[in-house]
Amino acid sequence: MKVVIKSFSDFDIEELYKVLQLRTAVFVVEQDCVYQDMDGKDQNATHILGYEKDQLLAYTRFFKPGDYFEQSSIGRVVVSPQHRGKSYGQEIMKASIAFAKAENLPSIRISAQCYLDKFYTDLGFISTGEKYLEDGIPHQAMVLEL
Repeated sequence: MKVVIKSFSDFDIEELYKVLQLRTAVFVVEQDCVYQDMDGKDQNATHILGYEKDQLLAYTRFFKPGDYFEQSSIGRVVVSPQHRGKSYGQEIMKASIAFAKAENLPSIRISAQCYLDKFYTDLGFISTGEKYLEDGIPHQAMVLEL
């Protein structure tokens, strides 16, 4: 998987369409969750994309401290349903963590869907509080110290 890192202004229309299409397919349709995916925060994010040739396989969006949470954060972690089971989720998260390390950031906070607890703990994240509902889906705050 080839990893590409972009700011919002670096997207061309086709790339942005592929990202929004993937996020909608998983977070709205697959998870049957009506929520505002295009939340006005993409413009401040760094976008980390995983490609095989020209096909988008995996994606995260990364925020520097203060742009979303007090700490840096990773969100919208998604792998194309057709490409799951091939470790692309771990690869895109490791690329996102490496980006944070390269920026010399001390930690990363995420709002993780609870069913993915093992996925995130295997990457070094630690749960930091009570579970809560976000858009009707159980979540938990998790932190990774870098």
